Amino acid sequence: MGEAESALPLLAPRHQRILDMVEEHRMVEVTHLADALGVSAVTIRTDLDLLDRRRLLRRIRGGAMAVRPARFQRPLDLIMHSFDTEKERIGAMAARMVRDGETIILDAGTTTLAMAAALPDDLRDVVVLTSSLDIALTLNQNPGVTVFVTGGKLKKSGRNSNSRSLIPPYGTFLLEEVNADCAYLCCAGIDAQRGFTNAFLDEIPIKRAMLASARRAVMLGDHGKISHVAGARIADLDEITTLITDSDAKPSDIQALEAKGLEVLRA
Repeated sequence: MGEAESALPLLAPRHQRILDMVEEHRMVEVTHLADALGVSAVTIRTDLDLLDRRRLLRRIRGGAMAVRPARFQRPLDLIMHSFDTEKERIGAMAARMVRDGETIILDAGTTTLAMAAALPDDLRDVVVLTSSLDIALTLNQNPGVTVFVTGGKLKKSGRNSNSRSLIPPYGTFLLEEVNADCAYLCCAGIDAQRGFTNAFLDEIPIKRAMLASARRAVMLGDHGKISHVAGARIADLDEITTLITDSDAKPSDIQALEAKGLEVLRA
């Protein structure tokens, strides 16, 4: 890696915004990116060259275009460090929804992990079922929470293999015996027409089982996932009670989701 490339960290907020715009529009021009991000065209060209070398987009004359299929999931370091502040706000808002005596389900994901960390220590008699070993270990320190893990195979395939989540086979048996108050789920894409989607098929059965085991469902997703469609369907909009996203979500995107009957809260 050259000095110029290492001096521009991949996880800079500007780079993330460029990737989001490319994913949303499929093709963007340098001038459009420069205006939207408030930087010079020279800076944008340097950014695009860097992202092209790392194969996160394709550099074309005058701009860039997306190169990933719909099932693309960002590399783990990008997942773990992108939208950190937004995920913390979303997780904190979701945590405030939990009441004493509830049984809840927490899907595996960085935003649900933020929610688990935000659950207050003064909660009483809360039962949490989760497919995430990270969430289970985080909540093991909370005196008011009893944790059950779903069981199943430790996920080793895919770009997010280090998240230590459990998937089928044998990942849904416990969920089939549970009547939870609420399931809190994560996704890769949120779209008014295509609903909630995920990058990998092997995670879908456990997410669907979580939905079936709960009286209501809350989806947690930062604004970067809105208007993106990933390769595997989790649920239609009418299967989810509430979406919690962040305040940077576009008003037009929120209106499109609310027009379909989905409650949207912005943290």
